Amino acid sequence: MQIGDVKVRVTAVTVAVVLFFIVLIAVYVFTTGDIYSLFWAVPAAAMLLLIPMALNYMSQSQYASLVPMYEAEAKNTRIREINLNKLGEPVRIKGVVERVYFQFLNRPQFLVADRTGEISVKMFTSPAEDVQKGDVVEVLGTVVKRYIMTGEAVVNCVSIRKIKNDQ
Repeated sequence: MQIGDVKVRVTAVTVAVVLFFIVLIAVYVFTTGDIYSLFWAVPAAAMLLLIPMALNYMSQSQYASLVPMYEAEAKNTRIREINLNKLGEPVRIKGVVERVYFQFLNRPQFLVADRTGEISVKMFTSPAEDVQKGDVVEVLGTVVKRYIMTGEAVVNCVSIRKIKNDQ
């Protein structure tokens, strides 16, 4: 679904939960004959779909508003240069996606590699484009620790977009 410039995505998990509750509601109505329960059950099932859609829209639009600032401030960086000394710095990296994790949850993680190394790129919303293994991408984000208190440096992604191989 497209709202303005934002592509709103619903996860497969959300759709499964909504379908499960619709089936549960239908079974209840058919076994008890209580059609009046549909007055609260149908809106509740709809909210199970609408609330995740609204949250995805808000996070997508927030990330889209941050892209111009990151494009202006982020420095081109090789992956081997990213370490804990760069915490909080905006970076721009270019590389090949070697692996994609958790895309089904709208919280994808990408393993991006260039000729100098590889790094985990975490995104807390779905990207504007569908990014798959083997795509050449440009990543804009901030260097953060993998975990709150410990861990190696990773990139908290604001934008990941496909680029042509010649760049």
